[in-house]
Amino acid sequence: MVEWTLFVLFAALSVGAAILVILPPMARNPLHAAVALMASLTGVAGLYLLLAAHLLAVLQVLVYVGAVVTLFLFVIMLLNLGPAELGHPKVTFAKVLASVAALAFGGLVALRLWNDPPLGQAATVDEGFGWVSAVARPLFTDYLVPFELLSIFLLVAIVGAVVLAKKEY
Repeated sequence: MVEWTLFVLFAALSVGAAILVILPPMARNPLHAAVALMASLTGVAGLYLLLAAHLLAVLQVLVYVGAVVTLFLFVIMLLNLGPAELGHPKVTFAKVLASVAALAFGGLVALRLWNDPPLGQAATVDEGFGWVSAVARPLFTDYLVPFELLSIFLLVAIVGAVVLAKKEY
């Protein structure tokens, strides 16, 4: 019962914060939307913890919440948008229709889960599931060549970004 309650809390945090990213009042200010995105990604990390995928939960927090959202926040702060640039919120038919559809879908999912909660047996997993060695062993044996090619492509992209960003005086 505790796992079910935690699942509902983390899922509600993830979905609710994701909706706040795109709907007013949070979406009106990009800084508020980034904070809502951070809350959504933290909820996903909590879901990974419930699945006993501790490595994925830690990587979710470190990479997405820690690095990607921080990068978003730096870019938003560099833009220095004021109330004049943000403008007034516009309510369009598409936004209203999407909000009603999202609420209806959420209501249907909540009704389904309330009437028939999944209380079955937990799936069996391999020994060491969620540990670093379970991810590192295939990464550095079976997928070593694609992994190294990806690192070369990322290096080329970084050098290209530095060359393009360099100003000529």
